[in-house]
Amino acid sequence: MNASRATPASTLVGRIVVGVVILALWELCSGRLFSDFWISRPSAIAHSLAQMATSGDLWWNLSATLQETLSGLAIGMVVGTLLGIVLAWSGRFSDWLYPYVMALYSLPKVALAPLFVVWFGIGIWSKILMVTSFVVFVAFYNVYEGVRGIDRDLLDMMKTYKASRMQVLTWVVFPAIAAWILTSLRLGIGLALIGSVIAELVGANRGMGYAITKAGNTLDTPGIFAGLFVIMVVAVVLEAAVVQIERRVLRYR
Repeated sequence: MNASRATPASTLVGRIVVGVVILALWELCSGRLFSDFWISRPSAIAHSLAQMATSGDLWWNLSATLQETLSGLAIGMVVGTLLGIVLAWSGRFSDWLYPYVMALYSLPKVALAPLFVVWFGIGIWSKILMVTSFVVFVAFYNVYEGVRGIDRDLLDMMKTYKASRMQVLTWVVFPAIAAWILTSLRLGIGLALIGSVIAELVGANRGMGYAITKAGNTLDTPGIFAGLFVIMVVAVVLEAAVVQIERRVLRYR
């Protein structure tokens, strides 16, 4: 069957089958071909997840990570989008400032985590800023290139009609860069989760990164994989939500 003609139901069934096969092979190989101390096994991970859910630790830690991830993602997207539009429109000023943006982007974000903890402590704001630092540059570069790629004749036509800057933004710029923004958002989801978990690994008293560190300190391999599994599920759910938004926003395509 042509992949482009696959129905949503068949796609879902195919994904479920692949997942079941992977988990079955993992369960069979663990303890036989590989030591389950190193790779654990799906049944043990499911048991660990059930224990976390029963004790309340799962939601306690997950809610913190979600708050950090979504807050930092929102701030990073807004700041990066606005910065990309402003610099793309600023002409010579953009040439002056662009190298400094690139210099900030080149900083290893992991190295910033201890600095954020020193500045803001182990509370939520150090985590949000860490997430923002991961997301903001993805949004900036996508929007910057999107604005620079807008047809100049279209912008000149808007000037001919004496359109205000707000009208140009509303009628030309935002429709033209909508796909770029949504692409940034999809890329930013994974980066936001990475940023929040790294920040929690460095210093936190709750969150999925904290739960993974706690499991690692006790050599609890199923607990580590359980934390990683939860993070992957969150990423898939958020990405699916963005896909639905993308279909509605870009349905004219």
